[in-house]
Amino acid sequence: MVQDKTISSRIFDFVNYTLLLIIGLVTILPFIHVIAGSFTTVTELAQKQFVLFPTVWSLDAYKYIFSTNTVFKSLGVSVGVTFFGTLFSMLLTCLMAYGLSRKDLDGRNFIMFMVLFTMLFSGGMIPTFLVVKELGMIDSYAALIVPSAINAFNLIIMRNFFQNLPEGLEESAKIDGAGDWGILFRIVIPLSMPAIATISLFYAVTYWNTYMQAILYLNDAAKWPVQVILRQIVILASGLAADTSGMEDIVRPPEQTVKMAVIVVATLPILCVYPFLQKHFAKGALLGSIKG
Repeated sequence: MVQDKTISSRIFDFVNYTLLLIIGLVTILPFIHVIAGSFTTVTELAQKQFVLFPTVWSLDAYKYIFSTNTVFKSLGVSVGVTFFGTLFSMLLTCLMAYGLSRKDLDGRNFIMFMVLFTMLFSGGMIPTFLVVKELGMIDSYAALIVPSAINAFNLIIMRNFFQNLPEGLEESAKIDGAGDWGILFRIVIPLSMPAIATISLFYAVTYWNTYMQAILYLNDAAKWPVQVILRQIVILASGLAADTSGMEDIVRPPEQTVKMAVIVVATLPILCVYPFLQKHFAKGALLGSIKG
C-alpha cells in the first residue's frame, strides 16, 4: 500500500513538473525571442521569423532608439513620476487604509461603499479631463500622479492587512501613551512591510506604464514619459504619420527590430525592481486578501 502510494506520488510529481516546465517555457520563450530579435539583423529576422539566439548580433535598433537624448530625458521623466508617484500613492493609501481599518471610525461602512463604487463606475475620460483642467494640472507632472493617486483595489488590500494585525499591539501602545500617528508610523507601518512592498510594486508598474494620461494632459513633448516616446519611435519606424517633436534628427530604422527593442527598453527597468520585492510579494498580497 505504501509502495503504491509512493509510485503514484512520483507519477504525480513527474506530471506536475512537466506541466510547470511547459508553462514556464511558453511564458519565457516569447520574451527571449523579443530580446534576441532586438539584437538580430533584419535579414535574419525575416528568414527565421522566430529567433532565440542571433547568428549575427546587431545593435542597429538600439542605436536608433538612443540616437538622441530624447529617450534618456523621457526615461528620467518616467523614473521621477514612478518614484514620487509611488511615494505619494503609498502615503495616501496607508493613511486612508489605516483609518478605514479602525472599527470605531464613524461612517466607515459608507466610505468603504464609496470606495467599492469607484471600482465599478467612474466619471469617464471627459469629466476627468475637465477636473484636471480646472485644477490647473494640464501640462504638469501632477496630472500623471494625482488623478490615480489611490487605487481602490490596493486600498482594500492594505485595509485588510491592517485589520489582520493583532489588536493587542495597538492597545499596548495606547497604554504606553502612543497616539494614532505614533501607532501608525511606529507599529503598523513597520509590521506591514510585506504588504507595503507589494502595493508599492503595483503602483510603480502603473506609473511606469503611464501612457494615456500623458497623451491627454501633457502638451509639451519634453515632458512625455518613455512610453509615449517609444510609441512615437515605433510609429516613425513604421513610416506612419506621427507627432515627431524632438525626434527630427532620427533616421528611420528597420521596423521589426525596433519594435522588439522598444519592448525591451520599456520592460527591463521595471522588471529589475521585482527581484528586490519578490520575497514580500506573495506574502503581502495573500495576507491582505484573507478577510475584510
